[in-house]
Amino acid sequence: MEEELKPIHHRQWFVQAPLLIFACGIPAQAWRHSNGKSYLDVDIAIVMDHLTLAAANLGLGTCWMASFDFQAVSKLLDLPKDVEPLVMTPLGYPADQPGIKERKPLTELVRYEKW
Repeated sequence: MEEELKPIHHRQWFVQAPLLIFACGIPAQAWRHSNGKSYLDVDIAIVMDHLTLAAANLGLGTCWMASFDFQAVSKLLDLPKDVEPLVMTPLGYPADQPGIKERKPLTELVRYEKW
């Protein structure tokens, strides 16, 4: 399917993975807060986050992606008009092992009781 996938994203490295997972949502069916705010994006983010963490636990590589042609994905997957692709990830065993990541200290990321 590499040729069919080319219109989706401007870089072709993502088609090297044996599997692509697209997380889609139905805006009309999304949970809404009492103030009317839709939580579809939050719910999809939770799903994708759990998926990528589970994959990492199994030694699989992922790459959260939201930079793709949504219309091309909808056409390729033959999605109904009310279903929107929101994020995707390639999934597979990585060709190389990433180095140690430098993390910001918690003091830069977390505030206790007050800002």
